[in-house]
Amino acid sequence: MDGQLSPQVEVAIRLGCFLAVLVAMAAWEVFAPKRELIAGKPWRWTSNLTLVFLNAALARLVIPVTAVAAALFANSQGWGLLQLVKWPWWLEIAIAVLVFDLAIYLQHVMFHAVPLLWRLHLVHHADLDFDVTTGLRFHTLEILLSALIKLAVVLVLGPPAVAVVVFEVLLNATSMFNHSNVGMPPWLDRLLRLIVVTPDMHRVHHSVIHRETNSNFGFNLPWWDYLLGTYRAQPKYGHEQMTIGLTSYRNEHQVDRLPGMLLLPFSKAEAPGLLYRGNDRGGKDTSRSQNKAEHNSGGQRTVS
Repeated sequence: MDGQLSPQVEVAIRLGCFLAVLVAMAAWEVFAPKRELIAGKPWRWTSNLTLVFLNAALARLVIPVTAVAAALFANSQGWGLLQLVKWPWWLEIAIAVLVFDLAIYLQHVMFHAVPLLWRLHLVHHADLDFDVTTGLRFHTLEILLSALIKLAVVLVLGPPAVAVVVFEVLLNATSMFNHSNVGMPPWLDRLLRLIVVTPDMHRVHHSVIHRETNSNFGFNLPWWDYLLGTYRAQPKYGHEQMTIGLTSYRNEHQVDRLPGMLLLPFSKAEAPGLLYRGNDRGGKDTSRSQNKAEHNSGGQRTVS
């Protein structure tokens, strides 16, 4: 099965799924938005999507070995834990996807807990709004480090290359889904939370309130948050009134413009969430109307 997975097929699958989910969630956001956006959408989207393509290009240049290529190599050498037992192909894929997802969960917690890593990850959290493009915006250095971690997991696990493609497509799709600014009936949200991280579940993680930021770390499967005690059902102030982002970073030109986003890790960073011991500040967005009025009048603004 792995020998038939050419690079062209892999790229076609990944790009096709990426564009399909992006367009679908963007359309859903237009017709059934959950919240009113406060930042300038054209600039945000341009910056967030440009960062995606910049990251993809630099990752290929700096780390030319992909996770799929590493999986093919590991299998050819008989490396990895999955090579110790002859598994049915479907079970091998299922185990690999579960292990990858747990690794992503633990990596996410680590990026909150370690100050140096938090400096990189805060670029993702500093977005003033929460929509489909938020799920794609990560600092370039975080993307490169994540790629190296993924390669290490692949070499230790030894999964089939198909499992790597399946997981990466799922992770990319669910990241766009669970960061989307979409509304859905409460019953549907409760049902979906049994098997996947929903937008309402993950939006809590993007609150300015630290105890909420330090919850709901899952990107794909919600089970790790349930099992490991990091699940929080709802934000304190409700989804429509909660404040998205980070308390110390409210200047739109700094956090939602590409040059400022790339320089954020080198500014004075807000304390990493898991190490924070002070009082939570903010949380309720009481200035949405004012922010929209300032945006419509033009000029630089600080969102508070």
